[in-house]
Amino acid sequence: MTAIDTLVLLLIAAITYGTPLLYGTLGEILTEKSGNLNLGVEGIMFMGGAFGLGGVYYCEKLLGTPSGIAAVGIALLCAFLAGALASLIFSFITTTLRANQNVTGLALAIFGTGVGQFAGEMMRVRAGGYVTVSNELKAVFTGSPFPQFLKDIPYVGQLLFGNSHFFYIGVLFAVLMHLFLKKTRRGLYLRAVGENPATADSAGISVTRYKYLATVIGGGISAIGGVVYIVTTAGCTWNNEGLSGVGWLAVALVIFCLWRPLSALWGSVLFGALMILYMRLQIAFIPTELYKILPYVVTVVVLILSSLRNNKEKQPPEGLGLAYFREDR
Repeated sequence: MTAIDTLVLLLIAAITYGTPLLYGTLGEILTEKSGNLNLGVEGIMFMGGAFGLGGVYYCEKLLGTPSGIAAVGIALLCAFLAGALASLIFSFITTTLRANQNVTGLALAIFGTGVGQFAGEMMRVRAGGYVTVSNELKAVFTGSPFPQFLKDIPYVGQLLFGNSHFFYIGVLFAVLMHLFLKKTRRGLYLRAVGENPATADSAGISVTRYKYLATVIGGGISAIGGVVYIVTTAGCTWNNEGLSGVGWLAVALVIFCLWRPLSALWGSVLFGALMILYMRLQIAFIPTELYKILPYVVTVVVLILSSLRNNKEKQPPEGLGLAYFREDR
């Protein structure tokens, strides 16, 4: 195997591992653009993984094997609804009751992880073994939507056209989110709410509505990353520990990408490569644990460098993590 072949295989694996991070990151970017800091992404992704897989599993069990498009749609919908519900609870506590966002997010991370593990374990006990789907659906989830002749193009074929449906849907999400935030009036309103909610409120923008919508939709998108991890990386089989740490990586990736949806595309691939580096590049005197902290180390370095430059475009929204008290306006 040539060096180019090895590099292509590494990039394909990086895309596979990075796709769940892409969804988690995009959802949290949308949430944080409204000024809400939701640290519960880990729990949200656990819920998305459990309920997304459960939706497909029980649909196949009760109604027979759905078509490929229907199976992907069911997985996305069930995961999205689970994450949206969890984020609705977060929004009510932090936006309506104006509780501390950091504490609420950490509580949601613990709560969501517990709910996801409970739901997954309950499905496993009722199934009397592993909770998984048929080989036909496994092929759909991990397969590419493009024809074989495109994938047969030397070197770039598998890299550009051989990834799962979820990767290309994630790319579409990133592009649409970028256009929404940069090119639309409602995107401008959302950014205004995140930067200075008092000023946005004075201009007649509904701060509560934008915070709720961005957080709920963002949480749903993040939850999709959980089911994507289960059906692509974990072999469509539920594992209580399979998602551990992925949500925290997504939160770190938001900082690394400087709150930019398009940067999340290459950032998620880079983090995916760092996640599997210990399996591809093993050095005897370097412990595996050091490999696994590389994404966080890179995030801290980027955060320090961006802070030194003092560039507003590379800073978080000014109102991030702060409750808005209208009576103080």
